[in-house]
Amino acid sequence: MIELSDPVPTHPPRSQWWDVWVQFKSHKGALIGAFVFLFIVLAVFIGPMIWWVDAQHLPSGRDFIKLRDTRPIYTVLWESDAKTNWWHPLGTDNLGRDILARLLSGGRVSIAVGLTAMVLSILIGTLVGVLAGYVKRLDGPLMRLTDLFLALPLLPLILVASLLFREALSATFGVEGGVFVLVVALIGVTSWMQTARIVRGDVLALKEREFILAARSIGTTPRKLVARHLLPNVLSPIMVSATLGIAIAIITESALSFLGFGFPPDFPTWGRLLNDSVDRMDLYPERVVWPGLMISLTVLSVNYMGDGLRDALDPRIRGR
Repeated sequence: MIELSDPVPTHPPRSQWWDVWVQFKSHKGALIGAFVFLFIVLAVFIGPMIWWVDAQHLPSGRDFIKLRDTRPIYTVLWESDAKTNWWHPLGTDNLGRDILARLLSGGRVSIAVGLTAMVLSILIGTLVGVLAGYVKRLDGPLMRLTDLFLALPLLPLILVASLLFREALSATFGVEGGVFVLVVALIGVTSWMQTARIVRGDVLALKEREFILAARSIGTTPRKLVARHLLPNVLSPIMVSATLGIAIAIITESALSFLGFGFPPDFPTWGRLLNDSVDRMDLYPERVVWPGLMISLTVLSVNYMGDGLRDALDPRIRGR
């Protein structure tokens, strides 16, 4: 007689986050995007500690004549008479400032703005979405407010607000600090609407599920119900919105700096470097290529990461 017995598990069950990582690794574009974005972040934050050249240093006297408008060192491959300097591998601008140092310093500002504005946008969007989806009497007013923000021309609104509040914030936080607070606040306040609509839709679907009704029947307070049951289940769209929000914030900051409404001229960002290079683009096209390439690579890598996270956090796709 054969006795049947339940098999004894030899390994602990895998966590859900391990399954998410396995699915994320299977998305080649997302994995490459994550490595590219991590490399750019490490380069702009650790690079200035290794590359000792000051991004805002202005040479004077004979050094100014010798260092201004030098070409990248690779231009000697097709221009034997190009004015190059081996201490400045990407060349210098018309004021003799090192372009590589300004790229690294500008990337640190642009990515810091993108990450901070993304956090502010996600916090506002999640709060509005949860309140609109869970509290029925707030649904109408909050969604009409969201529709109002979606209908506004955001870029002209940001430009006008930048002119109105720049001086007051600069007097309080300093020139660079005031502009940083202003740009982050403007981008965060004008980019939360998509997150709010997505979170509201998920909360409306979740609050009628059986586990929510069971938690409510045993007397769970609304605050604990939202914190323990609703928010963990809407984490997937929030994380996807967060990755895409970084790209939107970086593009918006670059557009503001390119139009001259962002950081001051002596404070480099990728958008400011593009703005400074446009007038001399015919003579020095590489000065436009490098900041534009950095913006494009960062935005593209973040978008691929968002696609991979969307697939990895979807249990229907993860179970395939």
